[in-house]
Amino acid sequence: MRLSARVDYALRAAAELAASGDGPTTVGELAKGQEMPPKYLENILLQMRRAGLVRGQRGPEGGYVLARPANQISLADVIRAVDGPLANVRGERPEHVGYTGAAQALQQVWIALRASERAILEEVTLDQIATGDLPKRVTDLSDDPSAWDSPNAPV
Repeated sequence: MRLSARVDYALRAAAELAASGDGPTTVGELAKGQEMPPKYLENILLQMRRAGLVRGQRGPEGGYVLARPANQISLADVIRAVDGPLANVRGERPEHVGYTGAAQALQQVWIALRASERAILEEVTLDQIATGDLPKRVTDLSDDPSAWDSPNAPV
């Protein structure tokens, strides 16, 4: 799985908003707190606003707040808002990509991969990220030492 910088920044900003409580947080505060470029972050927050994940408030006490409670926004929601579908093959959804011959089973692999991603990304909420109280399935997977290995990484 490859996550773009845009997705990484969106998730980090959303986690900051979840941790900040009820008051609005400015783009500058979010950018400084997570060491991100403010102009780039502003564009990401606009996408998140269009998706209904955040609200902007104008004025001297303005900034951004989550549009729903943090426990009702999944990581998958944020990823889809800024990057589209969780899994695609050449820009297509896996169910729309067909293969023939020896490669025919690849479609099933891509669909299984998407289902696996969903199982984690739709379960984990911004509230869980902000508090560090992750679901047991996530901690069990990340506690496995082999999960931290990169088998094909150069030595």
